[in-house]
Amino acid sequence: MSYNNVANQVAKDIQVNRNQIEVRATWLALIYDEMLRAGIKNTEEILRKAITRYGTIKGEKIKNACADPQDMRQFADKTPSKTGQATFNMDPVSSGYDDVHLSFKYCPLCEAWDKLGLDEQTRATLCDIAMDGDRGIAKAMGFELDIADTIADGAAACKLHYRKNK
Repeated sequence: MSYNNVANQVAKDIQVNRNQIEVRATWLALIYDEMLRAGIKNTEEILRKAITRYGTIKGEKIKNACADPQDMRQFADKTPSKTGQATFNMDPVSSGYDDVHLSFKYCPLCEAWDKLGLDEQTRATLCDIAMDGDRGIAKAMGFELDIADTIADGAAACKLHYRKNK
């Protein structure tokens, strides 16, 4: 499978942010690997719970910062930050009262996993585990999250669609 994750030129502070995210992605990959080597059978479940918990904490903070948490335009104004948008080389955020579309064209997590030489399946698994943070944010906000494409699976961009629960 071809792998689409081409870094664009960015300001120094954005590159520092990318590097910090790569460090955390490396930790995740190494913790995952060590847990598997130790024979921990529910490795993925444990990591998913922890990352979902983080997302839920972050989502609660975002929700509390919104005057009307059901207006998804307010959610889009709170996250991702301008730094986050530049870090992930995002298209402009598309938002309305009922939904938010995000498209990322670069992923520092995938960059870290590529540098580690991880195979496609491991990279895709770690990506999905990491996306549990986004799922946790959605849950805390009372939204649903659809993830259509990911760079880890070979797409040109990660496409996330937050929408109100039906």
